[in-house]
Amino acid sequence: MHAHLRAARRLTGVLAITLPALLAACTADLPRPAPTSTADPAPAEADAARDELAALAAAAQDRHLTATYVFTTGDGPDRTVTVTSGNDGSWRVDVPGWGQGGTVDVSLAATADGLFQCALPSAGHPEPAGCVRLGDPDDAVPRKLDPKVQHPFTDWLEVLTDRRAPLAVSPATPPTGAAGECYSVETTSASLNAPLDVGIYCYRPDGTPSAVRAAFGTLRLAGEPGPAPATVQLAGPVTEGDPVGPGAPSPTDSTSPATE
Repeated sequence: MHAHLRAARRLTGVLAITLPALLAACTADLPRPAPTSTADPAPAEADAARDELAALAAAAQDRHLTATYVFTTGDGPDRTVTVTSGNDGSWRVDVPGWGQGGTVDVSLAATADGLFQCALPSAGHPEPAGCVRLGDPDDAVPRKLDPKVQHPFTDWLEVLTDRRAPLAVSPATPPTGAAGECYSVETTSASLNAPLDVGIYCYRPDGTPSAVRAAFGTLRLAGEPGPAPATVQLAGPVTEGDPVGPGAPSPTDSTSPATE
């Protein structure tokens, strides 16, 4: 009797030692549940938006036309900007009310002969149009003479097609009154010299820019574009004068009342 009790106690001790180990081994052999993915699908969507915008901007580079845009800045009445893109790569953008405190209409143009600013007949410039050469065709417009309205139709297109440019792109709602496929563009670089203005850029499927909203204001396509010329023509002859700046002209002594 006692022998059977001692054997039972030994078996109970062995089981107490081995059962936990066996259970642990079995648990280790069980298949683990697949980890739940927490990856955000946004990067894939952002890549798709970046590709779509790059393709539309490339089409815009090949899109030669004559078009007018309603230009809204929020600090004055709407104006009409005229954009001409020649078949030879030349371009011209006319900006009303930009020079001399809003009294002079100006035109920026790039042809095979160079980069030009022209003063157009307007309230602050009653004389015929005249142009001043600012540099070579691919030069940048000097900062103090830059209305920035021409950039979405010229050099910013190169940035939008460059996948190496530090940009973040996502689909966007068109500005009021605009149409087309629109994209919100942000810069991801901390540099003070951003490659373009952040904002919303919209295009028709054929590459026609239909709207832009950026720091300089909002441009919205007005009506159907017309055909492109073979090359753009300057608004007037080239002179040796000074270019027109945005600041209002200073008063002169000639405006003082006569004292005789």
